[in-house]
Amino acid sequence: MDPQAKLVFTFSLLLGTTITISSNHWIMAWTGLEINTLAILPLISKSHHPRAIEAATKYFLVQAAASALILFSSMTNAWQTGQWDIAQLTCPMSCLILTAAIAMKLGLAPFHFWFPEVLQGASLITGLLLSTVMKLPPMALFFMTSQSLNPTLLTAMAILSAALGGWMGLNQTQTRKILAFSSISHLGWMAIILVYDHKLALLSFYLYILMTTTVFLILNSINTLNLSTLMTTWTKTPALSATLMLTLLSLAGLPPLTGFLPKWLIIQELTKQEMAPAATIIALLSLLSLFFYLRLAYCATITLPPHTTNHMKQWHTNKPVHVSIAMLAAMSIALLPISPMILTIV
Repeated sequence: MDPQAKLVFTFSLLLGTTITISSNHWIMAWTGLEINTLAILPLISKSHHPRAIEAATKYFLVQAAASALILFSSMTNAWQTGQWDIAQLTCPMSCLILTAAIAMKLGLAPFHFWFPEVLQGASLITGLLLSTVMKLPPMALFFMTSQSLNPTLLTAMAILSAALGGWMGLNQTQTRKILAFSSISHLGWMAIILVYDHKLALLSFYLYILMTTTVFLILNSINTLNLSTLMTTWTKTPALSATLMLTLLSLAGLPPLTGFLPKWLIIQELTKQEMAPAATIIALLSLLSLFFYLRLAYCATITLPPHTTNHMKQWHTNKPVHVSIAMLAAMSIALLPISPMILTIV
């Protein structure tokens, strides 16, 4: 892709995200979401591969439907209340439609089916944008309307997301699909706490972005798209493979790594809200995700599992490892000891 075109699309992504996050009017928020969608489509389909074109088409159809639902929800609310302000979402039907629309944009279960397919058809860097930057505007709308949303519906969708994200990721061999189901599972943790403590949901979202960015950049550096290629990376880049293992375990939420912090605080807050059964269920469902994280870590660092399938070994990496990966990996692994300071800031 031409560098000038890539710069224009990247600037449009930032512009659309900024418009949605900073808007108070529903039409402006919808405009920002549309700019975002139109900017990411050329980045998904830039390889001109049939799989990439298919992914771009699926993404466009789903996002267009979700944007239409958001517009319909805001118009229904304005018809009932006379208000176009995002914070004044009081019509119950509009709240339900908006929850479904934003869940569709985020890939939250049961509207999650498009996300693994789109991520599988995109490159690793575009997949990183889809998993992080493209989730900022819908999450911002969730935060701005959190006082109007239905807690029971969000809790049900969150538990379903954690279950499906863990269950459907068990038998995957493509790293991008595994990270897609990981994203669905993490969205469940954010959604379940959103109504009760949106600052904690925001902290969880930021740490998810940090850890996912690290994993995507490491996989891009070692040029790995599936588990069979990941098995051969230890002999080439042992330090990077060890860092990938620790980041994956942090993403799984194992102490004493950074990813343990949001899950610990979310379970604590749910217990305070007298939601101990929901906290127990979502904590147990996270064990499903832990299995495929451990599988990835096993393939990356420990040994070659027994198999009879021949695969091509890549004997060298063509992409230099940037210093930003080291900084992101350090934060993804070692932020738990300074969690009291993080909590005072939040």
